[in-house]
Amino acid sequence: MSDLDKRLADKVIEPENYTLLAKLIKQAENSSEAVKIAELGTTYYRTGFHFDKRLEKFSHDIAYFKKNKKLSFVTDPASITHKLIIGDNYPALLNLLIEYRNKIDVIYIDPPYGKDSMGDFAKTNYENAITRDNLLSMLYPRLVLAKQLLSDKGVIFCSIDDRNQAYVKGLFDEVFEERNFVGTFIKQSKVGGGSDTKFIVKEHEYCMTYCKDVQIADEMFIEHSKEYLKRYKEEDENGKYFWDTFARPGLQLRVSETLNYPISCPDGTVIQTRWIHSKERFEEEYKNGLVRIIKKDDGKWSVQFKQYLNIKGKKPRSLTMDFGGSIEGKNEIALIFNNEKIFSYPKSVRFIKALIDIINNKDMLVLDFFAGSGTTGQAVLELNKQDGGKRKFILVTNNEKTDLTPNGIAHDVTAKRLKRVMTGKCYDGTNNFEWIKKNQPLGDNLDVYDIAEVANFETTPGKTPFDVIDETLYGKGKLSTVKEKTEWVCDNFEITQKKLEDK
Repeated sequence: MSDLDKRLADKVIEPENYTLLAKLIKQAENSSEAVKIAELGTTYYRTGFHFDKRLEKFSHDIAYFKKNKKLSFVTDPASITHKLIIGDNYPALLNLLIEYRNKIDVIYIDPPYGKDSMGDFAKTNYENAITRDNLLSMLYPRLVLAKQLLSDKGVIFCSIDDRNQAYVKGLFDEVFEERNFVGTFIKQSKVGGGSDTKFIVKEHEYCMTYCKDVQIADEMFIEHSKEYLKRYKEEDENGKYFWDTFARPGLQLRVSETLNYPISCPDGTVIQTRWIHSKERFEEEYKNGLVRIIKKDDGKWSVQFKQYLNIKGKKPRSLTMDFGGSIEGKNEIALIFNNEKIFSYPKSVRFIKALIDIINNKDMLVLDFFAGSGTTGQAVLELNKQDGGKRKFILVTNNEKTDLTPNGIAHDVTAKRLKRVMTGKCYDGTNNFEWIKKNQPLGDNLDVYDIAEVANFETTPGKTPFDVIDETLYGKGKLSTVKEKTEWVCDNFEITQKKLEDK
């Protein structure tokens, strides 16, 4: 029934069909029959969005974090410590669940949606007009884990190109539910077309925004036009507002008639219609002066509520912010690596800062599990420098080796970038790069982890899972007894033995 309730809330099935299916389920002779009846309300998956999900299987190898002491560094023990995890982001997310389940405030991802940049496991076949099985099946389990990591008020941003946007939005709708879709930012990535442009010039990319639960998430404000602002003529201690109508006669109710109740006017006239809030909330807000009942010029009564422009202390944001193009991201990398061609199509720091800054939380925990060049980390550091915030970042990136990065992306780009902008020096102690000539080091500390594996049946003294797994890397104090360590490992690391089955 819970699955049907979600379909009803998302308006996938009509209320009449919901009622009929619910009745049939109650009359089902067994659970198997009930499931088949419920599936009648979910067959929409096959009508336009379907892909073959990769299956999980258990392995004998336990994936765990191992500190990379060579790449980790401390600038000030009293400062914030951020994290960089090197390896496949699937086992990384499984490990992060041990410490950070329901604790991440913001996730930003820029998945590798180009057909030549996704690795052997997830190459997209652009000639396949029906599905993007490899891209979607790569993303699906990772999004499921990401949702578990998000706090109840958490937000996830996902950059995607024009070609894959519809497919990936369908995937997000399935994992995060369509009702939690906030909107899509449009980011200009270039200006004009090249000599090979034949049809429409594709100058933009997209950034989809979803809440874990839109009903309790903090509001994200947008900047309005001057015409729109003219309606906010009054102001009190909570900000500018205007009186809006409390009635919503055309509002479509989903499950109950709780918004349909009578309201008595001062002369005894009773108005019954569909209101925007419940009766209990109306009575509370009416008592507190947030709702009023007035007679209009035509002699009719009107129930109105205060519609605020924004909540006190929060700054309006714009959906048309200047996010900076790909050239800006390329120029930023050039300053840090002295024009060395080392990473293709990096996002700009300004873009990631603008997204993070939408959320009014200076102590947030930010995760990027397709970290690439590490732009998200630099964006967090710069925001903290600007407003005194204490945001922390966790970056996850693979260490794929290319002609540009013979030692791997994580070693040649991500870690080096963070080291240079945080300390003002390279790992070898030199500081002969352009960025530091115009900027002060951003500070803070960095813990770098590799993803290692140990067989769950390993019994060699000093090499067992209980010996090699360090609980202090998971926010846990040092366990004092073998019994405590054994119980902790057994309770937490079974999930890290999950592998994705290749097809």
